[in-house]
Amino acid sequence: MVTHCGSQITVKWFHHFSLIPQPAWDLLALPLQTPFLEWQWLNNLETSGSVSAKTGWLPNHLTLWQDGVLIAAAPLYIKNHSYGEFVFDYQWAELASRIGTPYYPKLLGMVPFTPTQGYRFLIAPGENDVSLTELMMDIIHHFCQQHHMGGCHFLFVDSQWQPVAEQCGFSPWLHHSYIWQNHGYQTFDDYLAMFNANQRRNIKRERKSVANAGFYLRVLTGDQISPDLFPLIYEFYSHTCDQFMWGSKYLTQQFFEQLYPSYCHRVLLVVGYSTDDSDHPIGLSFCIYKDNQLYGRYWGSFEEVDCLHFNACYYSPIEWAIAHNIQTFDPGAGGKHKQRRGFPATPNYSLHYYYHPRMQQLLRRNIQEINAMEQTEINSINQDLPFCNNSL
Repeated sequence: MVTHCGSQITVKWFHHFSLIPQPAWDLLALPLQTPFLEWQWLNNLETSGSVSAKTGWLPNHLTLWQDGVLIAAAPLYIKNHSYGEFVFDYQWAELASRIGTPYYPKLLGMVPFTPTQGYRFLIAPGENDVSLTELMMDIIHHFCQQHHMGGCHFLFVDSQWQPVAEQCGFSPWLHHSYIWQNHGYQTFDDYLAMFNANQRRNIKRERKSVANAGFYLRVLTGDQISPDLFPLIYEFYSHTCDQFMWGSKYLTQQFFEQLYPSYCHRVLLVVGYSTDDSDHPIGLSFCIYKDNQLYGRYWGSFEEVDCLHFNACYYSPIEWAIAHNIQTFDPGAGGKHKQRRGFPATPNYSLHYYYHPRMQQLLRRNIQEINAMEQTEINSINQDLPFCNNSL
């Protein structure tokens, strides 16, 4: 128990997310823009076996309670590796080894396997965001030093929360994602008008190629999604991991099956069918949406169909986004081919603190130069966007 602002606050750590009451957690999480900090998503990661000590993600969630009411929380994990983070800190780990200090275990704040901006501490409406963040950081620092953590890291942080966390001594490391932005488009043709003539022709050709090959796409949300599609999401996801991302199959089949029915209201599927067989999907793109934001997560196909990937993962979601007033679309990690389809490089940050004085000194001494190099990369990418008037 700690005293804060003249009142008693109880600190509780949870190693099982399911022990945190859903109504209490979602009172803090539902007002946020990101869907990935909601109770159902985080709990599903654990109860499905995707996140556990066995997989190298030991849950260690921090919560603050006042008079039995949850007033602040942070999903946290103790890790002995860096897999599934999408912020590649292997050079920092190598540096720690060279100077003779352990890099692991480390305490990590992020949504596992989810490289989308939005991580932050959850603070109850009406509470002081700054003072509770500072208190939680003090508790985290004490925990990390007591348990000999190499460092504490927050990844893909919420841009509004970031300055508050930086005031607590964390150093920002710049990265980028490829994010589509809705510039007031009313139709898909408005989006096409942004491109130069050559790329506009390419996109039109790619859009037609799926139909020309004898296939079509359906966009499904909410109650339109039948329960038998959820096990199929895993099959497509697994197939893609086996083909292209060996060692990156982080989610279990149970994770996808447990999305039905309680999380259907957040799910969007773009499902590909042959015109000769409308009962058996041949490809599928799995997305999540909340309010005016859309997130592409996973994709897979059992058949090689020209441009099916581009249509299922980019063009159909963009067309749906325009029709539903979605303002941003994060299609997922990797792939500069997103750049050619109107996804500019968009900055995001991770925050870092090392408990070994030499590592912390090296971080602070070099991070500005590292960030300047990343900003140069972002500028270079955006100067090469295939828009007819590139002002980014």
